[in-house]
Amino acid sequence: MKLDSPIYLDYNGTTPIDPQVAAAIAPYLTEHFGNPSSSHAYGHAAGEALSAARGQVADLLGGLPNEIVFTAGGSEGDNLAIQGVAMALKDRGNHIVTQQTEHPAVLATCRYFETRLGFEVTRLAVDGTGLVDPQTLADAMTARTVLVSIMHANNETGVLQPIRALSAIARSRGVVFHTDAAQSVGKVAVHVDDLGVDLLTVAAHKLYAPKGIGALYVRSGTPLNPVIHGAGQENGRRAGTENVPYIVGFGVACRLAKEKLDVDIPRIRALRDRLHRRLADRGWVLNGHPVERLPNTLNISSTGLDGEQILARTPEIAASTGAACHAGRTDPSSVLLSMGIPHAQALGAIRLSLGRWTREEDVDRAAEALTRAGS
Repeated sequence: MKLDSPIYLDYNGTTPIDPQVAAAIAPYLTEHFGNPSSSHAYGHAAGEALSAARGQVADLLGGLPNEIVFTAGGSEGDNLAIQGVAMALKDRGNHIVTQQTEHPAVLATCRYFETRLGFEVTRLAVDGTGLVDPQTLADAMTARTVLVSIMHANNETGVLQPIRALSAIARSRGVVFHTDAAQSVGKVAVHVDDLGVDLLTVAAHKLYAPKGIGALYVRSGTPLNPVIHGAGQENGRRAGTENVPYIVGFGVACRLAKEKLDVDIPRIRALRDRLHRRLADRGWVLNGHPVERLPNTLNISSTGLDGEQILARTPEIAASTGAACHAGRTDPSSVLLSMGIPHAQALGAIRLSLGRWTREEDVDRAAEALTRAGS
């Protein structure tokens, strides 16, 4: 980024592409252009790259290569998980459980099944810190429950749900469990067996790879109908010629994430906490859990101004008031309101998310600018 560019504090919205990722993509836009399904040499080169990347994604998640389905991004991954399982198991039941602060890709898909296909959907409440109580999941499940979908990390607050406890409840009832881990993969360690999940969504542009590519982890044996029908790519689970250049970049990004995680997490958490202290000393209030959240995320409010006004007064900072897909709205975040946060506090919230290239001087300059704007 240029030295005179705004300080980038919107890594949860999207991440810059890592230079190593960009370099890996380039040859597959020109020299290695073959269709990976073709039987000639050009196809073989593309197919080998596809296989290598699939292994890199699986290695980061702790799954097997044949459990990785490449998608066009996180929203498609969520749709494939929910629609695919619900339709595969519709003869067994028609009840889906999710929670109120999910990503719109999950909430809208569940609403479609509820209003158009006759499914019953239970949306679990969260507490004041944004957490789901596992007991509410146990109480909500019925003999007709076929799927539970609860996100790993919230995209606005960074709050990390107790996925291991939640998935154990679903598994004890024989119910498929999906988690949207688009915000957590690459920011914290994510291992599918540790979490106990059957399906897990990844979005490449949240971990320094391009937009428009992602993956759905599907544990072997999990029932899943395809949503996109065609020639049978991705072992029949997602038709369409694979986006080889971006998949190659995605794979490299996953390799880098695994290599850098032990260094990135403590460094970024320390910067996030430094920013938090500077703002808290001036009366700003944290939204979300103080501990169980992503190490890079700070959702914080200055009551008395709305978040959009604060950001308008700080053009030297690139941040957001919440999820990027909701940017520009002047009403409070539904995620924060679902947590029971007062209207004025929710209206004054901004999301500051740090990443691989955030520096200490960036944090200090941002704190000074926000302090001026919020006073």
